[in-house]
Amino acid sequence: MTHLEALVHEFLDWQGYLVRANKKVGRLGHGGWEMELDLIGYHPKTRDILHYEPSIDALGWPKREARYRKKIEAARRYIFTEIFPWLAENPPMIRHIAVFISHPRNRHQLAGFEIISIDEMMAKIRERVMECGKMSKNAIPEQYPLLRTLQLSHNGYFRVISDATPTKASAASAGA
Repeated sequence: MTHLEALVHEFLDWQGYLVRANKKVGRLGHGGWEMELDLIGYHPKTRDILHYEPSIDALGWPKREARYRKKIEAARRYIFTEIFPWLAENPPMIRHIAVFISHPRNRHQLAGFEIISIDEMMAKIRERVMECGKMSKNAIPEQYPLLRTLQLSHNGYFRVISDATPTKASAASAGA
């Protein structure tokens, strides 16, 4: 799992989604799998299904289009049969989201996926983390180490980090 996938996984789980990560789907008769879906989250209260495919590839748009077309076809075929089969009788809509390095101004969709940039994803996560406030008052649970790190970096433990001015002694001991 990439760092980006791990962060999105933690974020979805923290928001109450049941998350399946790096799920191989469509077992092939000769061995192997048809496709791997990066992150699929189902929220039991809202019945939302989110399918994230984060990527830091440098592929051109035509190659991405072909790759993501296969991803969305596999998602539509297997989410309700292999990943969340209990939803098959009354399947909710699936929101497909591709997270790329950049989000071109003139391109918002790719093969049925909504395009967002890593920066847009990080802003969404950062906003939600910052709503928690200082860690001493409202710590993000420890099973989310990446989110907790963001909470410390943005909100601090007792006070916002940018407001903290280390003393010479504490700065020297930190470098030791």
